[in-house]
Amino acid sequence: MSSGSAGDRLARLLNLVPYLLARPGIEIGEAAADLAVSEKQLREDLELLWVCGLPGYGPGDLIDMSFDGDRVTVTYDAGIGRPLRLTPDEATALVVALRMLMETPGVSDRDAIDRALTKIEKAAVLEQAPPVAVRMPGDNDRVQTLTGMLERGNALQISYYSAARDVTSDRVIDPMRLLAVSGRSYLEAWCRSAQGVRMFRVDRIDALVELDEKARPPAGVVGADLSDGVFQPDPSATLMTLRVSRGSRWITEYYPCESVVEVPGDEWLVSMRVNDLDWARRLVLGLGPKVSVVSPEHLADAVRASAIAALNNYS
Repeated sequence: MSSGSAGDRLARLLNLVPYLLARPGIEIGEAAADLAVSEKQLREDLELLWVCGLPGYGPGDLIDMSFDGDRVTVTYDAGIGRPLRLTPDEATALVVALRMLMETPGVSDRDAIDRALTKIEKAAVLEQAPPVAVRMPGDNDRVQTLTGMLERGNALQISYYSAARDVTSDRVIDPMRLLAVSGRSYLEAWCRSAQGVRMFRVDRIDALVELDEKARPPAGVVGADLSDGVFQPDPSATLMTLRVSRGSRWITEYYPCESVVEVPGDEWLVSMRVNDLDWARRLVLGLGPKVSVVSPEHLADAVRASAIAALNNYS
C-alpha cells in the first residue's frame, strides 16, 4: 500500500475527519486497512491533521484528537465533519460508467450495479435530472446473438475480417467467452484452423452460423491474461523502428511499443514488434510523410517501392 499522489492524500485527509468522527475509538490498524494505506502513513496523516484548522491557528482552531493506545478519537473537527460530495460532473461520469457496465456481456451481479447507481444518483441529487441512457456502440445486437450462442455451448462457423492481413477468412471456432475492453467487444475462442486461442473483434465478424455440435476447446486451454491489454506483441516478432513526427505520435498510444525515445527535431524513435511486415508496410504508407522506417531495411525498401509504384499510377 502507498500514500499515492499529493491529490490522493488531500482527498484522504479531507475524508479522514468525518470517517473518524463516525468511528470514535477505532484502532489505527483497522482504519489504515479501510483506507488502503499503511499504519505508518495513517499516523503521518493524523500528525498533519493536528496542525490543520481554522484561520487563527490557535489551540481552539486546530483539529484535535485523543489517543488511547492504538485507538484514536476526533474531539474537534474544525468544520470538516461531513464527507466530500461528488460534483455533478463526477457523479455523471460514474453513472455513465456503471450504465455501460450494465450493458457489458457476462456481468452477473447486475443488482449490485443497480444499487450503486441508486446511491450515487441520490448522493449527487441526480434523480431530478433526466436519466442517462447508455448503450454499447454498434455491435450490441451481435453481442446479444453471441451471448445466446455461448449459453447454448455450440461451435460456430464465422467469416472474419483480419485488419492486420486485410483479408476475410472462414473459420470454425469453439467459443470460450465474450469480453468488453476499452469500449470494444471481443469473442475469445479456440480457432480450429489456427490451433490456438484467438481474440475476435465482434464488429469484424461478417457472418456467423451456429453449428449442430458442441464447442470443444482442448482440455487445459485457458483464456488470455488481459491485465496488460487485449493484445501483447510476440517477443520473437520482428522489431520495427520508426521515426515519427509530432503529428503522428498518437500511434504510440494506439499500438503496443517497446520504446519511445524523443530525438532532436521534435521527433521520436518508436520501436514495436510486428508479426506481419505487409501490415507494417501498409501502416507506414497510410501515415504518410510524417513517419519513416529506420529498421528493418527490407521494410524500408518495401515501403519505398510501394510509394514509387503508387506515384507511377498517377504519372
